[in-house]
Amino acid sequence: MSEDNGAPEVWPTSDSTVIEATVENVMAVISDFDSYPEWSTSIRVAEVLSSGADGRPDRVRFALEAGAIVDDYVLVYSWSADDRAVEWRLESSTLQRAQKGSYRLEPVDGGTRVDYELEIELVVPVIGRLRDRAERRILSEALRALKRRTESR
Repeated sequence: MSEDNGAPEVWPTSDSTVIEATVENVMAVISDFDSYPEWSTSIRVAEVLSSGADGRPDRVRFALEAGAIVDDYVLVYSWSADDRAVEWRLESSTLQRAQKGSYRLEPVDGGTRVDYELEIELVVPVIGRLRDRAERRILSEALRALKRRTESR
């Protein structure tokens, strides 16, 4: 007989921003994993483990430190042929059971609209209100940092 521990803690969410830069410049920042520790407040290490036939990173290891939350994880990436989207999924982690996400870029007046989607399932359940606050914080900080980095180049 299997034991049901309740529904998994899944965090589906999305957010958008407009960055005053071309799609190409925004994607260049997104794909430059080696530089993430320079501009991301919580990423301590970003190490490209392998690249695909197109030369784009397809496996990247991250060391995250966000207050009391410390995680070491590997993401597998898939890049769109038109260079306007990237998707990822979790390969391994110390704190996450699953992660999938994407950036989708669209040229707009004044720059590029960036749509960011992220879904995380943690190994340890998190209370709904705390989960919601953490979810909003992750998305807004990531987009703010991406915008700052891209517009300062």
